[in-house]
Formats: sequence, structure tokens, C-alpha cells
Amino acid sequence: MQTSSIRIYGKVQGVFYRKYTKEKAMALGITGEVKNLPDGSVNIIATGTAEQLAALSDWARTGPARAIVRAVEIKEEPLQTFASFTSTR
Repeated sequence: MQTSSIRIYGKVQGVFYRKYTKEKAMALGITGEVKNLPDGSVNIIATGTAEQLAALSDWARTGPARAIVRAVEIKEEPLQTFASFTSTR
């Protein structure tokens, strides 16, 4: 298990990015959280296997249908444990 921070830039707020991220993460069996940031980006902290995190990262590069993703930054983080996957504003 490992934890990654995935930050997504572009038109990613107001397009249900957090909702669909939560659905995708839960379908993949990933725990963590997704939240909007004041600069208009979205940040995901996710814990799972390398394969699970790669699948989430690949999805994040496109996101939901109304999103326009301009850039994605992925960083490895110290291992964090979460009970589930949550979405916060």
C-alpha cells in the first residue's frame, strides 16, 4: 500500500469532479479524500496499491465529461490510512 497526492488543474471545479472522483476511487477500492482548493484546482489524497493508484491517476488526467484538465501533478506521500474515501469542499 502507498499514498499519493494527485493535484488537478484546469476547469475542474463546478463540473462534479469531486463526485466522480469519489465514485471512481470507491470502484477501485481506494481510500482517501478529494477536495477543492482555493486556487481552483482539485487535490486527491489516495491510498491503495500501485496498480489502483495508477488507474486513478490515469482517470484524473481526463476526469468527468464536463472537466477540462490542463495539468496533473502526482507526488508520493508518506503512507496515510483512511476508513473510506470522502469528498470535502
